[in-house]
Amino acid sequence: MTDQNIDAQTQLELEAAAYRRLRDHLQTRTDVQNIDMMNLTGFCRNCLSRWYMEEANDKGLDLDKEGARKIVYGMPYGEWRDKFQTEASDDKKATFDKIMDSGEHG
Repeated sequence: MTDQNIDAQTQLELEAAAYRRLRDHLQTRTDVQNIDMMNLTGFCRNCLSRWYMEEANDKGLDLDKEGARKIVYGMPYGEWRDKFQTEASDDKKATFDKIMDSGEHG
C-alpha cells in the first residue's frame, strides 16, 4: 500500500493515532528531558504542545499554552516540571542555545 491508496479520512485517522502514540510515549518517558529532545531533534514536548495550540486556534478553538501543555504532558506543566525535570549541564545548555540561535527548532 502506498499513501496514494489511502482516502483522506483514513489518512487523518492514521495521523491522529500516530500522534496519540507519540504523546502517550512521551508521557511515559519522563526520563527523557526536553533539552535532550531539543538538542537531538530540534523539538520537544513544549513544541508539540505549541503546535497543538496553534492548530486549535486556527480552527477557532480557544486553547491556551497551559491547556495545550496539559494535553501533551498529561498533567499541568508545572507539576511535570517539579516531578521530572532535572538540571541540565552547561554543555547541554550551550548546545540548546546554539539550536535556538540558529532557528532550527520547532
